[in-house]
This record gives sequence, C-alpha cells and structure tokens, in this order.
Amino acid sequence: MTDISHAAADSSDSTAKLVTSVDGTATVTQRELNSRARAWMMYDVANSAFQAICVTFVFATFLASDLFLDPAIAAIGKANPQDPTYLAAQANATSTIAFFDTIAAVIVALIAPALGARSDGSGRRRAWLGIFSLITIACMFGMYFITPAPSMVAWGALLLAIGVLFSEFAGVNYNAMLSQVATPKNLGRVSGTGWGFGYLSSIVLLILVLVLFIQNFGVDGVAGVLKVPSGAEGEGLNIRLAIVLSAVWFLVFLIPIMRKVPELPADPSRERRPFFATYLDLFRTIKRLASTSPKLLLFLVASAVYRDGLNAVFKFGAILAAQVYFFSSSEVMYFAVAANLVAGLGTVAAGWVDDKLGSKRVIVASLIGLVGVAIAVFVLSNDKIVFWVLGLALCLFVGPVQASSRSYLSRITPAKHEGELFGLYTTTGRAANFLASTLVVIFLAAWGDPKLSIIAIAIVLLAGLVLVLPIESRPKHASLRAETEQQAAGDVTVR
Repeated sequence: MTDISHAAADSSDSTAKLVTSVDGTATVTQRELNSRARAWMMYDVANSAFQAICVTFVFATFLASDLFLDPAIAAIGKANPQDPTYLAAQANATSTIAFFDTIAAVIVALIAPALGARSDGSGRRRAWLGIFSLITIACMFGMYFITPAPSMVAWGALLLAIGVLFSEFAGVNYNAMLSQVATPKNLGRVSGTGWGFGYLSSIVLLILVLVLFIQNFGVDGVAGVLKVPSGAEGEGLNIRLAIVLSAVWFLVFLIPIMRKVPELPADPSRERRPFFATYLDLFRTIKRLASTSPKLLLFLVASAVYRDGLNAVFKFGAILAAQVYFFSSSEVMYFAVAANLVAGLGTVAAGWVDDKLGSKRVIVASLIGLVGVAIAVFVLSNDKIVFWVLGLALCLFVGPVQASSRSYLSRITPAKHEGELFGLYTTTGRAANFLASTLVVIFLAAWGDPKLSIIAIAIVLLAGLVLVLPIESRPKHASLRAETEQQAAGDVTVR
C-alpha cells in the first residue's frame, strides 16, 4: 500500500522517520503509524456490514416486505398494488421502522455528546468502541430470529434501532481515534481513504450476500448458490443467514483496530465531573461560536439538517424501491451495488470540483440536484427504470455534499481547534438525526402512501439548503478565543 503519511521528500528512508500524531500522543515511525492507520480504516470495513446490510439494503427491506404482512392483505396487493388496504399495511410497516429509528436518533442526540466528551482522557476510548460494537453485532445475530410474521415487525425494528443506537455510540469513539493514527499533513487522506474503504467493502459484501443467499437461480423456494430456503415457506432463512454472515464480517474486521491501535493512557489531570456537567461545556462552546463566529454556527446547524436528509436517502431508498417499485430482493441488491459505486465516484469527483469551485458551491449545487431529483421521483411514474435512473442520480449527489461539507469545515477551522469543532460537527449531526424519520412517520400516518417518504426527505434537504445559503463562499478561519483566554474566564472546554 502507498505510504499514506507522505514523508518528507528529503528523507532517505521515509518509513523510518519519526512522526507525531495529530493529538501529540504518539511519536513513532511512519511505518508504524501507517500500520495503525490501516487498522483504523478497517473499522469502516467492519461497520459497513451493519450500515449496508442491516440499515439500508437487506434487513430493513426484509421487514418492510410483503412477507411480514397478513397473507390475505399481501394477496390483495398482488392483485392490485394500489389498493388502499394494501398501501395502509405497507405504510404501517415503514412507520414502525421509522418510529423506532426516531427514538434511537433522539437518544443518540441526547447522550452521544456526553459519551464522546467523557471518553477524552479517560483511557477507555478503544474499550468503549469495542463494547458498543459488540452490542451492535449482538443485535445483528439477534436478527436471525426475526421470522416473517406481522407480529415480528416491531421486534425487528427494535433490534435495528438498538443496533443503530450503539453503532452511533461506537462511531463517536472511532472518529475521535482518527487523531491518534494520522499526522497533520495526512489527516484528510486517512479519513477519506477509510470512507472509501467503507464504500468498496459495502460493494464486496453486497455481492457476496447476493450470490450466496439472495439471487434466484431459477429454482422455486430456494435462493443463492447455497440454495437456502427462501420466501414465506422458507421463513426467510436466506435473508436471516445473510445477516449472520454480515455479523461475522463485522466481528472479523473489528479485530485490527482493537489489536493495533493502542489505548491512550488516562490523563491524571483530567477532572472527573458529573455526567450532565458535560452538557454545560457543550453549551459554552456553542455560546462562544454564536458571539465570535455566527456563520460557522449556522453552517453546523445547516449541515446537521441536510446530513439527516442524506442519511434518509439511503435509509428509506431501499424500502421505497421494494414497496413502490416492487424491486425483488435481488434487484434491491443490484441497485445497492450500483448505488455504492455511484456514491463513491461522486465523492472522489467532488474533491476535484471542490478545489476548482469551492466547497459551498458544490454543497449548494448538489442539494439543489437532490431536491429536484426527489421531486421528480415523486411526480414520475412507478416504473423501475425511473427509479434506477433517478435513484442513482440521488446517490451521485450524496457523496459530494458529504465530502465538501467536511472540507468546508476544514477550511474554516483555525489551528488547534480541529477536534473541538469536528466534535461539535458530529454532535449537531446527531442532534438533527430524527428530522427525516419523524416527517416520514407523520406523512405516512396522515396519507398512507409510502411514496410520500421521498417528499419528507426532500423537505429536510430543502431546509438544509435554505440554511446554508447565507454562509461565506470563501470562508476564512473562524475567530475563536485562545484556550488561555477561555481558562482565564473560567470557561472550560471538554476536548
């Protein structure tokens, strides 16, 4: 693998040169830091199993499929897909998933900031990453017992929500570990490469699951090359085994980060504070931003809103494909592979466009594209080819918004405040992580048409677009008071 730490050109042996990590906690050879960075990146590979297979393309669509409807209602839908009774039953399943997802998002927003802040200096960051990840994996194994029946939808949605909850908690610690495995010169490259590995591994795992368990090879009642029982008569065993394989994948690729990236020693000077006192520190940081850098605070709020819309594109897109466009399990997987590929290419291309035109222009143009395509999805017919074209167009715009949002914040963040502001970036994202799900629940409860979920997502994206318009196109470093000045004022910031 190419030396991701980019040693100085005048070094005769770049891998032997000592470098210091971003957080200053490790001075090791570049070879060793590269090894730790690769191990850190493997967590993106691990977590892709939960995000791609459970949250987006396989388990969530399994729960929302006709397999979990009353057989009589499913038969009505097969005869007339637009029958109100059938549509209401579909909407009820999606609403149940969205309801539990909303609860999980609210809990994450309330607790994640404090958990992240308290992990700093505790000497337990890697340990909490492992604990939260293992709980997520346990939820994935538990999904094996969710057999097709109307009464099991809520249990499946609950397991999915608990998995999302602890996956988010693990992500807080994972993101915090980035500064341990990168130097100031390659932090963005390490972060971006890990993100890219996540996309790539999703494609690999999706193809593996498709071939082994989901693809129909012309034999009724079984699926995949392993010929696993499928459908109602097979109690969805092929899907349940696909989740088990994904859980094993997560567990295997969790090992490198737990073995290779060392746990930081506890900071003896770190003040032990009550749990809820952590929120006072967060409020102080927000107050300082409001007085010294209001446009930065506005960007954090705007990005939190539209990032929730971006997450919803993947979260509810596969469900929409199955319920409205009648994609089979195999077709959903085909679309999943294409969607991850397009999203990855969009992310790579965004870096070049960002440098040429600026981050804000990429963000605004991509959000306009997302809102426009979402409206087109709702207005146009329910033909599969329409969803293929417009669904992939949505995925194409998602990557650039994500990548340019991170680069915009990098440009506006002053030196030695990266951890503080990126931590707040993560926190605000979690705080808004219920908007799209809540709107989906409201829309489906009011009108019962699953296709309205795309309008709910478009409204959230449009709100983020409106909020981001006033920020500067060419941002300068934010004006933040020095830490010594903060301490003199008695203003403690949790780092």
